[in-house]
Amino acid sequence: MSNPAALPKIAWIGLGIMGSPMSENLLKAGYPVTGFTLEQDKLDRLAAAGGTAAGSIAEAVKDADVVITMVPASPQVEAISYGPEGILENAKQGALIIDMSSITPQTSIDLAKNAAEKGIRVIDAPVSGGEAGAIEAVLSIMVGGEQADFDAALPILEALGKTIVLCGPHGSGQTVKAANQLIVAVNIQACAEAVVFLEKSGVNLQAALDVLNGGLAGSTVLTRKKDNFLNRDFKPGFRIDLHHKDMGIVTDAARNVGAALPVGAVVAQLVASLRAQGDGGLDHSALLRAVERLSGAQV
Repeated sequence: MSNPAALPKIAWIGLGIMGSPMSENLLKAGYPVTGFTLEQDKLDRLAAAGGTAAGSIAEAVKDADVVITMVPASPQVEAISYGPEGILENAKQGALIIDMSSITPQTSIDLAKNAAEKGIRVIDAPVSGGEAGAIEAVLSIMVGGEQADFDAALPILEALGKTIVLCGPHGSGQTVKAANQLIVAVNIQACAEAVVFLEKSGVNLQAALDVLNGGLAGSTVLTRKKDNFLNRDFKPGFRIDLHHKDMGIVTDAARNVGAALPVGAVVAQLVASLRAQGDGGLDHSALLRAVERLSGAQV
């Protein structure tokens, strides 16, 4: 391994379901990581893994060469980036921000513009692959920004994911992520409808899903979510609340560019209804619960 002193110093803001294992993968790769998040137990976890816990965003980013952010949505990205305690006021000139949150493309474009005025570079680098992908460091990472900044970030991103692609200028990573979330939601919904149909027909569900997954109906979604469906285990890998936010992003962005999403719009409403029924904290595979309710089950 290369001399750790030569590796860039990393500040990590946001140590949630995704951020904790991702930051630990950077520690395993030899990077020095200083982190900040709102939950003390997550800071303790980072320290236990060999990282440094900071008491504030300002403290975390002041010496960092690279600042990585992984927070839930646009308002949180704005909260951590702007203002006297935020990243832009406290990071050093020439630092690179890698925002791995899933937010609106416009928020990424605005952040890059505001950061450039401070001599700070930004790429948007949202991810797909969920908690399992984060733990296994096999995430798909879609990037928006300048080629030179992408090249600088690549060794770091390679410690976090497997498929890493520069998709275009600032905001492009978020646009591709929005498309990803559209495909995933519609795919889960189709799987959920099939599960209820199969069960009501008295078919062995395990056998049915195994054979379906071996053909054209197979997908990464079905592979990852099969056990959730079989066991009705909706412990969150990716919460309905967050997919609801993402469906808002994709339907809004599609309207802005004049693209019709007829099926996506229906699934967005199904996600919203699931949330309204109190299931927002469950995994997005819980779309199955909505189909069960519509099919007469007391869920």
